[in-house]
Amino acid sequence: MAGDAGLVAVGAGIAIGLSALAAAWAESAIGTAAVGAMAEKESLFGKGLILTVIPETIVIFGLVVAILIVGLAG
Repeated sequence: MAGDAGLVAVGAGIAIGLSALAAAWAESAIGTAAVGAMAEKESLFGKGLILTVIPETIVIFGLVVAILIVGLAG
């Protein structure tokens, strides 16, 4: 069972890593559009900020999955 610990760690790392990459990709597109919209109309700052933060929930889901992987294997 010593080899299983390494696979569990790799699985948890992949869960967090891929979710972080997906969030970064989404945030780059949303952030670009939000800054462009705010350059034309400053009152859109609140909406742009909220839309930029929403992809971070993807990373939280990845963290939850990683915790479940580690917890179920231990």
